[in-house]
Amino acid sequence: MLKTFKLGGVHPAENKLSANKAIEKLALPKSVFIPVAQHIGAPAQALVKKGDQVKVGQLIAKSGGFVSANIHSSVSGKIKKVDLSMDSSGYPKQGFYIDVEDDEWEDGIDTSSELVENFEADSKTIIDKINAAGVVGLGGATFPTHVKLMPPQGMKAEVLLINGVECEPYLTSDHRVMLEKAEELLVGIRLLMCALQVNKAHIGIENNKPDAINHLNKLTASDSAIDVVPLKVKYPQGGEKQLIKAVTGREVPSGALPISVGAVVSNVGTALAVYDAVQKNKPLVERVVTVTGKSVAKPSNLLVRIGTPVQDLIDAAGGLPEDTGKVISGGPMMGKAISTTDIPVTKGTSGILILPKKEANREQMKNCIRCTRCVTVCPMGLEPYFLMTVSDKQIWEKAEGNNIMDCIECGSCSYTCPADRPLLDYIRLGKGKVGNIIRNRKN
Repeated sequence: MLKTFKLGGVHPAENKLSANKAIEKLALPKSVFIPVAQHIGAPAQALVKKGDQVKVGQLIAKSGGFVSANIHSSVSGKIKKVDLSMDSSGYPKQGFYIDVEDDEWEDGIDTSSELVENFEADSKTIIDKINAAGVVGLGGATFPTHVKLMPPQGMKAEVLLINGVECEPYLTSDHRVMLEKAEELLVGIRLLMCALQVNKAHIGIENNKPDAINHLNKLTASDSAIDVVPLKVKYPQGGEKQLIKAVTGREVPSGALPISVGAVVSNVGTALAVYDAVQKNKPLVERVVTVTGKSVAKPSNLLVRIGTPVQDLIDAAGGLPEDTGKVISGGPMMGKAISTTDIPVTKGTSGILILPKKEANREQMKNCIRCTRCVTVCPMGLEPYFLMTVSDKQIWEKAEGNNIMDCIECGSCSYTCPADRPLLDYIRLGKGKVGNIIRNRKN
């Protein structure tokens, strides 16, 4: 029987239109914009200025604290200016405008496709290399990976979970990485195990990717330390707490982190970036991005340099369809609509979804009919209808008291609501306000 989490969940149409599309390397852009904040935590501090020449892989902004990440140039050329530009959130962010001149890499970076399996590095060396390379979680959260590999005092990792679920509809970049970069991925997993000093790793993959399950099963057949765990297709199976529950049976308490039950979760793209960082001395300067949609001429999985304009990806997939109603950074459940395609690909850009007008239009919000469907599908056991109400009325103490910060923003509530109420939108606003109140209280 396939494993899954028990509480809540929905089954949106999968629409994996690009699942059979091999990864293609996107041509170098003419220019890039590389933000200094592409991660959870403090923005990185600029090390270069207007007029400086930079190479691919060169450190251009140093992490601004423990929870932060280094930023490297993804291209070689001249810094045109250091200024603000809009990112996918719609807010202006500081970064580097770079005019691309050629493709000269920093010395010491191995750009070959040759597999490097063996390593003798100890835990600290691996973590230091991951930190230096600016590796963050590529599943969307963008939490600095080196921080996740250093559990708080009194806590110890017991098991590593590799998230190959990719439960978000339409997105297929992780799927292709598991098929095309499986050997490198497995080395990355072993490096993560060494860094955490754990003896067991599980790769969780939903059963709608049988080719990836079979491929990784063959490659790990002789390795008892790593196993592949097929999972039932159910959204949001890829949530950290849901994946931990499904694979290990352990339940992360309210307000706690996965490490509280001895688990550390890493996305497959992150594990591949760890391989590049440790075995190839290659910083995180590119990633695989899915470009897809029902009207898209050529749904694709593209290997893209960080900072590349989103419009370049859309052009490579056949251009913007005439019936386009919305362009989303990410998937349809957790992604966010963007107001312009003149924004950069960042470390957290997993996909670009182009929705036709018919699917993009929101229905008029109606009164809540007290059906409790949103409660039934919430994988965190929350009451979304109530959290929306208290967020709308700005009753922050009740929002906090009813665990609004536990919301993983999966969108299952909004998806299932027959009254078309924008539950997640209000809960996101409430989370932001309550989060600020909690931080100010601690200060």
